[in-house]
Amino acid sequence: MQTELHETLRDTATGRRAEQILRTCVHCGFCNATCPTYAITGDELDGPRGRIYLIKEVLESGEGNPTAQRHLDRCLTCRACETTCPSGVAYGELLEVGRGLVEESQRRGWFDRAVRGWLLAVVPRPRRFRRWARLGGWFRWLLPGRLRDALPRLMRVRLGELTSHSRKVLVLQGCVQQVATPQANAALTRLLDARGLTVVHAEHEACCGSLNLHLGEHDRALTNIRQNIDALTPHLEDVEAVISTASGCGVTIKDYPRLLENDAEYAPRAAALARKFQDAAEFVTGESLGCRKVEEFERVAWQAPCTLQHGQQITGVVERLLAGAGYVLVNVKEAHACCGSAGTYSLLQAELSAELRDRKLGALCAERPDVIATANVGCQTHLASASAVPVRHWLELLQ
Repeated sequence: MQTELHETLRDTATGRRAEQILRTCVHCGFCNATCPTYAITGDELDGPRGRIYLIKEVLESGEGNPTAQRHLDRCLTCRACETTCPSGVAYGELLEVGRGLVEESQRRGWFDRAVRGWLLAVVPRPRRFRRWARLGGWFRWLLPGRLRDALPRLMRVRLGELTSHSRKVLVLQGCVQQVATPQANAALTRLLDARGLTVVHAEHEACCGSLNLHLGEHDRALTNIRQNIDALTPHLEDVEAVISTASGCGVTIKDYPRLLENDAEYAPRAAALARKFQDAAEFVTGESLGCRKVEEFERVAWQAPCTLQHGQQITGVVERLLAGAGYVLVNVKEAHACCGSAGTYSLLQAELSAELRDRKLGALCAERPDVIATANVGCQTHLASASAVPVRHWLELLQ
């Protein structure tokens, strides 16, 4: 792809990297075949190839425009296109740049600004999020459908008596996860405790930065990331691994070295953290823990979050763990497809999100499973909001 970057970007690291990515695209369109939004709208600008052209236009003009804003907003960042692309186009990284430039130069309407401002102020802060969730629970029946669906049902998790072991791992609590689905981390804690590993937490753990990245707030994301590195680094020498049970957090943390590559102070610390970091599926598999299934369920429909299969490129791992524990995994068509959660997408793009969710539930439930298993808090709560079949984190299905 031929490019002519705007003079304000031409000699910057961001501009050079964006140009490099653009020039790997050969316009083949294979990406559109696996793009969830293109499948729904049929609009070229709602597919990766069309969005790449929009980003190219933004890079060459030096500013965003309403068309680019609309169609970049509608991207789920599922990165199925990266899995499909024969040329290795780093679409997710390019989208980051495009969204950031559009956010800087294209002013949004007051309502859109208010909603995004609220999300940025509340969701990454567990105490605030818990207070709002509790308040929303009191008035759930008054809320619009999309807010009612997104509102987590607060629950208390009791771990019982745990043993102190010499082997230690640090498990991230996650900002949304510790409020919406704390049972996932509780399940991992019990599993590891029974096999001689102690789970510790970082007291000042911060948001991983993914929320800000998705909303085009690159500088705020880097602030979150540095805060998180500051909180986690002191623990690295004492633990065997840093683990996340939320694949959405994991894909961002694994990307810390790239995001901070030009920061002389934080780049080596980001690399050290990334070397210690594992998704829960990687760690459990590596330890060969010999898990067993719980008695409640027999047939499982596995929903692989996009952040796990396309972002982290972890495929087949959870399925083997579940099958090895004794479950029957039912066939799920279009397993690559996104469920429509995508962080704040279910609120900001409610209609597209709901249609994708319903399509995904149709595929997941076609073979009449007893339970749907997934690996990310967003997918779990989004699917559960409309599913007659229980939706659980896969760790809850092991003992």
